[in-house]
Amino acid sequence: MMTNAYAQDLKHKEDELALQYLPAVKAMAFRLKERLPSSVDFLDLSAIGTEELIKLARRYDESLNDSFWGYAKKRVYGAMLDYLRSLDVLSRASRKLVKAINFTVEEYLLTHDNEPSDEELAEMLDESVEKVHDARIASTIYTVMPLSEQLQVGDEGAALASIEKEQLISVIKKVLSGYKEREQMIIQLYYFEELTLKEISEILNITESRISQIHKSVILKIKESIGA
Repeated sequence: MMTNAYAQDLKHKEDELALQYLPAVKAMAFRLKERLPSSVDFLDLSAIGTEELIKLARRYDESLNDSFWGYAKKRVYGAMLDYLRSLDVLSRASRKLVKAINFTVEEYLLTHDNEPSDEELAEMLDESVEKVHDARIASTIYTVMPLSEQLQVGDEGAALASIEKEQLISVIKKVLSGYKEREQMIIQLYYFEELTLKEISEILNITESRISQIHKSVILKIKESIGA
């Protein structure tokens, strides 16, 4: 009986630990949701994060790590990304379509101020508007993934698998060095500070469309550099 009582008390303390960091998880889910299309539900992200937080709290050993949130933060965020991956938004067919869309948008922006509409892209690519719309949503979701995963779109990661991590970092640095300081700042703010396009737009006084264009251009040039 005493053993059971102790176990129940320990579980209670662990759940209290999780409860303490629940606002941080909700804030994380909210920040991630701001960078995603409306089709992704904030409540789903929050629920996934909360579930992971509780699991982590129940197996947390403070003698091995003296900061629970330091231990849990990356794992909770990783669980949310795993949930987005589970949506299977990028099938093999849509990966190819996303690549075609990105290339077409890049070409279009050379002579236009704004990105083409779904209808215009559908006509250019001889695809249905629905397929183009879904592929663009999938592409938007994928932009929150680690850069290494984004580089796999279109070739199933074959080119990426052929180079070492250090070499990839070197390629990324070389590509970024070819951009102006403000454009490099966009990548910094988006990937490392995790700001939204709207926030970056307000900070740098650049349109969201232009920021999106620069982001896609960087990804495309990195992929070209590694033979993707």
